[in-house]
Amino acid sequence: MSSTAPFIQLVNLRRTYASGDVAVHAVRDVSLTIERGDFVAIMGSSGSGKSTLMNTLGCLDRPSSGEYLLDDVHVAGLDRPALAHLRNQRLGFVFQSFNLLPRTSALENVELPLLYRTPLVPAATRRARARDALTRVGLANRLDHHPSQLSGGQQQRIAIARALVTQPDLILADEPTGNLDTRTSIEIMALFQELNDAGITLVMVTHEPDIAAFCRRILVMRDGRIVSDTQPPRRRIARDELATPTQTSEMEPTETTHTQLP
Repeated sequence: MSSTAPFIQLVNLRRTYASGDVAVHAVRDVSLTIERGDFVAIMGSSGSGKSTLMNTLGCLDRPSSGEYLLDDVHVAGLDRPALAHLRNQRLGFVFQSFNLLPRTSALENVELPLLYRTPLVPAATRRARARDALTRVGLANRLDHHPSQLSGGQQQRIAIARALVTQPDLILADEPTGNLDTRTSIEIMALFQELNDAGITLVMVTHEPDIAAFCRRILVMRDGRIVSDTQPPRRRIARDELATPTQTSEMEPTETTHTQLP
């Protein structure tokens, strides 16, 4: 692996979809570099191209043209098995809807990505790594709980632990606070900052300027293009400044939804 090249490099990236007789240009000639250890927010209105760009970074979609290099690997040239291997070995995903298995414990949910590892990860190792990941996000006392027994904030922390268990180089988060109340969102962003401070690169899609303010860098997309790339003063908060993690929401399994910008 190269130590001097950007961790992520996009060169003239385009993604065009056919909608009937109309070509929809979701991403238009995007060139971008992201260094290892960065924490990037991608913002923009619906249809701006931010989700398509995120899917491309996550190897879930292929560009129509242009180059995508991840740590000097030419991603666009990989076949499906190689892409699946790359996703499983080097990427972690966190989604707005948590995507947890409802009849499965927190520990088993976090173990899940390791079941698809090649070579096979021994069961005892899977269990130990899942415990470590849940402890890291503050849920060591919730290992046997099912999602329905947990608050939205706790479920999102399980999802973050599931992303961490593969020890990824890059975490991609798509609206990770969209279903959470304001205080729980701040707790999640404090956790993301802690992970970023430990060296993990994070890229996050969000509609919310107050959430983007926790990141090191903010990209704004419009009509498939990046129209702004800034590094404003970063909002910092340490988790030890907060109450015991999700002190109130641990008692209540429901969360108040954030109001999102259009």
